[in-house]
Amino acid sequence: MTELRLLALYPEHMNIYADRGNLLFLRRRCEWRGIPVTIRGVGLGEPIDPDACDLLYMGGGQDRDQRLVAEDLQGEKREAIAAALADGAAMLAVCGGYQLLGGEYRLGEETLPGLGLVDLRTEREPGPRLIGNIAIEVDLGDGPRVLAGFENHGGRTYLGPSERPLGRVLHGHGNNGRDGTEGVRRGKLIGTYMHGPLLPQNAWLADRLIAWALERRSGGPVELEPLDDTLERAAHESTLAAARRGRSR
Repeated sequence: MTELRLLALYPEHMNIYADRGNLLFLRRRCEWRGIPVTIRGVGLGEPIDPDACDLLYMGGGQDRDQRLVAEDLQGEKREAIAAALADGAAMLAVCGGYQLLGGEYRLGEETLPGLGLVDLRTEREPGPRLIGNIAIEVDLGDGPRVLAGFENHGGRTYLGPSERPLGRVLHGHGNNGRDGTEGVRRGKLIGTYMHGPLLPQNAWLADRLIAWALERRSGGPVELEPLDDTLERAAHESTLAAARRGRSR
């Protein structure tokens, strides 16, 4: 069976908001199906082999850590990530990782360089942080579905005209609290502000990422064996109910 090779970008620096839970959940979903999986981390100053990763993951970090990571991602690392995605790898970037997908992140008078993988900009604007439970409607090609999670971000993200959001905000704030969008999606690349951690509360998205990643070397679409997701569905419904009780658009 094809092995899933998962690369965690900066696990020691970009790991707040329960981001490690997403990695653990991806591992368990593979192990329960008998899919071999290896998880490797890459940190500051360490190279990336674009041919050795099928799924990339980058979580959120504090401003200090995000500064270090932003500088380290330039040059060869940026080129390696872009090459992996162009060759069929999948990627999930959450919060700080999502902000670094664009060209830059403006923190007042300071500007952090981004990967430039998608056309988006993020700015730290005056006003309160966007915090609370969130639910969005998404369509990854098989009809509309709902993702539920938790958001906590001071940056406001704006997508360029060529980009499409991950989803439409049903409850919560989303990218900037104004335009009703949340996250970004380009092919197998997903960026989002949704924490929670996101994947245990939305098991189908974890499976979609696993299938996308396995397709890179299988040569075609991958159908995953169904699992008993009774607990996962209950977690999703609980988070969705909390989002409905909060701010609605």
